[in-house]
Amino acid sequence: MAQLRGTMMQTFHWYSPNDGSFWNEWAGRMPELQKKGFTALWLPPAYKGMSGTWDVGYGVYDLFDCGEFDQKGTVRTKYGLKAEYRKCIDAAHAEGIQVYADVVVNHKMGADDKQWIDNVIIVDPYNRNQAISNYHHKELWAHFSFPGRGDAHSSMTWDWWHFDATKEDGNIYKLKDKHFETHVDSENVNYDFLMGCDLDFSHEQVRGEVHYWGKWSLDTFGMDGFRIDAVKHIRSFFFREWLDDMRNHAQKNLFAVGEYWSSDLGRLRHYIDDTEGRMHLFDVPLHYNFHHASKSGSGYDMGALLNNTLMKENPMLAVTLVENHDTQPLQSLETVVEPWFKPLAYAIILLRDEGYPCVFAADYDGASYEDMGYQIDLASHQWMIDLFMEARQSCTFGQRRDYFDHNHTIGWTFSGDSDHKSMAVIMTNAGDDTKWMETGRANTTYRDQTRHIEEPIQSNEHGWAPFRTLGGKVSVWVEA
Repeated sequence: MAQLRGTMMQTFHWYSPNDGSFWNEWAGRMPELQKKGFTALWLPPAYKGMSGTWDVGYGVYDLFDCGEFDQKGTVRTKYGLKAEYRKCIDAAHAEGIQVYADVVVNHKMGADDKQWIDNVIIVDPYNRNQAISNYHHKELWAHFSFPGRGDAHSSMTWDWWHFDATKEDGNIYKLKDKHFETHVDSENVNYDFLMGCDLDFSHEQVRGEVHYWGKWSLDTFGMDGFRIDAVKHIRSFFFREWLDDMRNHAQKNLFAVGEYWSSDLGRLRHYIDDTEGRMHLFDVPLHYNFHHASKSGSGYDMGALLNNTLMKENPMLAVTLVENHDTQPLQSLETVVEPWFKPLAYAIILLRDEGYPCVFAADYDGASYEDMGYQIDLASHQWMIDLFMEARQSCTFGQRRDYFDHNHTIGWTFSGDSDHKSMAVIMTNAGDDTKWMETGRANTTYRDQTRHIEEPIQSNEHGWAPFRTLGGKVSVWVEA
């Protein structure tokens, strides 16, 4: 059987329609996605959020309500009903596509009631270990009773002692006798607290419920892995235990990728060590390289495009991406990769044998939305991504030769093998250019699949050829 290179798709963006049609729409797309070469889908958080049908899922209210109970003013979530979610997963499995569920266990939001708490203290948002108030009494939203669900699926209610801090009125309140976790990111001195009611993972009942919920999810929906949100805010050794428990329960090697959002490769390296390689990480430094390259134009050193990235240092644990729901326009981590550069960036993640690439749905389908008085229209790059997907499965095998030896024009080749064609990829952030590269295939004709260059190119008797591309473009030369 021919070897298959894995490629996942992030199926949603921040402004995906909230009409409840999401699960049904994507269920219907599974045959098409399988034919295009996608092997896995990252689905959005499926549970009820604090904002009802408007909640993307990261303002998580009830992990056990996936569109089943009348809570927060709605039965369905933004994406649809629980039964539709299950059918979407089943449709993916019917096409041999894996499904990764989005896991948000750092915080809870939208509490049902306030609780009177003794001895809370306000901490400095830029130094979480520094108090900026005296201890005092405070009534805070910290009780979750899930009145619409009751005891269905879980009988646990959440109270202030299950959290270590919460945020109200613009202040971060650390709760009575609580301490922020160790083994979290050092931003703001200690970055345990992110938002909402922050789960206290030193509490045995909290850990037990998160383990129980994970097993319930696996039994109920049968996902194949997890995208884990906000891992730099949760003590790292928790996920060593949690992933071991989930994999033992499922009796399979469930995939996992963590969102540790930092451009500092050293921090990612440290987290991988802490979790003993149990999960992949998104290659955030590579995304920032793409962002800076797209903004800098010909001023960016293309030869350094892969420097200080997981893709280069630890490709076995790197999930590579161009953009996601947080980096898209008008979002909290907005770091846009300009449209002209996106084909170059997708060529980097899809046409190499390093990392596990993730295609962003808004880049694939395009997107149009309005927020904060701005109209945003994102172009579809589907034609080019489909071209790259086909070449990924047919041409990224054999010996790879890299030519990252120029400020503007870089490239690489694959020699192919008995089952796969040879290929050369060339891109530039300046004017039209040519680069001599070796494919190892002598006297062979190559054609540019991107159609930027119409004339074919012939390699010489030594397997070298002068591959061309146009200014600011990428060309993919495949053996004819």
